[in-house]
Amino acid sequence: MINGNGHDAYCYTGGKPYSPELPTAVFVHGAQHDHSVWALQTRYFAHHGFGVLAVDLPGHGRSKGEPLSSVEAMADWLLALLDAAGARNAALVGHSMGSLVALEAACRAPERVSKLALVGTAYPMRVSGALLDASLNEEQKAIDMVNIWSHSTFMQKPSCPGPGFSVLGVNRRLMQRLSANQQAPVFHTDFSACNAYANGENAARAVTCPTLFLLGKRDMMTPPKAASGLAAIISHARTVQLDHCGHALMSEQPDAVLDTLFDFLR
Repeated sequence: MINGNGHDAYCYTGGKPYSPELPTAVFVHGAQHDHSVWALQTRYFAHHGFGVLAVDLPGHGRSKGEPLSSVEAMADWLLALLDAAGARNAALVGHSMGSLVALEAACRAPERVSKLALVGTAYPMRVSGALLDASLNEEQKAIDMVNIWSHSTFMQKPSCPGPGFSVLGVNRRLMQRLSANQQAPVFHTDFSACNAYANGENAARAVTCPTLFLLGKRDMMTPPKAASGLAAIISHARTVQLDHCGHALMSEQPDAVLDTLFDFLR
């Protein structure tokens, strides 16, 4: 636990104590998720030369406080957490909503961000009115819709670790647990923050560090073409699209995500 902005913030460190003397890799989850979506990637990084901080944003997972209502507030929180952890600079890896948080943080403190990886990103990250309404008033319906749209197939191979394992089932249960553990409307707050974020182009123009766009070719939540505007602004960026993969890249293609991120950040 790290105290950030007056509340305890949880960071998973990949099974090894975090050391700010090592190159730091920070992983930021998306809406209605927590650090656990990065389980494979963060553990590997921690055992191969990196200090790892996989954060739970406020109101998510094990972090205390209310969920933050804007991408800008989340970016400020993330930079304050780096201060509290003693991390002078870091590579930022963000998925979906987390990619916007990482982008905004890189804009606000470019001298502190060594590399930037935007996973399953889009700008603008618009959320339909029907889904926004469901996330507030029919949360289980919203969870089911997003879970289905985030995966390219109902039968993931070779990512499934064993017979009877359901990638969709695990993700659905994670989203349900986050909802049950928090009184505030986390899902709706997250979606509203994504929908309202309007500084993406300005933030992209401020990015000077090496940047990676890691996208799923079959992503229905943030289709690859929805990242093309940012990729055009960050002219030095590299784009990788993964086959047989939707929005849930880390669970559908965990090894490919790990290989691509590690190759980029090391």
